[in-house]
Amino acid sequence: MVIKVFLASSSGSTAIKKKQQDVVAFLEALKVDYTELDIACNEQNRMWMRQNVPEEKKPPNGIPLPPQIFNEESYCGDYDTFFDAKEDNLVYTFLGLPPPPGSKEAVQAEEHIMQNGTHAEENPDESVKHNGDAQGEEEGQTGDEEEGEGGEADDEGTELETSRGEDLAEEEEEKEAVEETDEEAQEEEEEEQEEEDVHSEEEEELQQLEDQDEQGSEEEEEDLEGKQVVLVQTTSENLPVFDVSPKKSCICLVKRKV
Repeated sequence: MVIKVFLASSSGSTAIKKKQQDVVAFLEALKVDYTELDIACNEQNRMWMRQNVPEEKKPPNGIPLPPQIFNEESYCGDYDTFFDAKEDNLVYTFLGLPPPPGSKEAVQAEEHIMQNGTHAEENPDESVKHNGDAQGEEEGQTGDEEEGEGGEADDEGTELETSRGEDLAEEEEEKEAVEETDEEAQEEEEEEQEEEDVHSEEEEELQQLEDQDEQGSEEEEEDLEGKQVVLVQTTSENLPVFDVSPKKSCICLVKRKV
């Protein structure tokens, strides 16, 4: 027996991707042999999956979504039923496989046999019977619904294209949001760089002014160095109180006597 898991490799739905990963990871942990069938890249896989999912197991819109699990041609269930079986330790029963000796499911089966006094092979699980009956009913109805399947297939194809278009639109919106965020960050960096440049220019101007003041003070001190100071007293009111002649070799201070 080969377990078939129908997946969509290019699905834009995060929820569907997570469910697919959960199913595959759990089957690998149990070391159950299974085959992945991609419905996104193979139209035959997609049509086979939709045609073989029982009508009562399909959602209201009539389009079953991946992951869908089969045992050969027998339908096992979707992710929700798989999850319930995992929680109840009935995964092997869900898959239609005999549980390995020593497993929790095998122990539960043995306890059930002891309580009812019958062998598990004589009383198979009701869910497996139900799956087999549903599969038989589906095969019996196939001949009567061949004419309607063509129109339903077209509708399903249109809905699938619409779903893919919505997924692409969501991806484009996410890309635009990321680009806008990058642009805002770049603008903030440019503004910060401009502020730093202005601050640097102001510091350079202040440093130049300080250098000029220091240079002027040094020049004045150099002019005064080595010059003699002469004090002259006078009673004339026309002369200033003092006179400094920086171009000469001495400095004359004129003091008016009262």
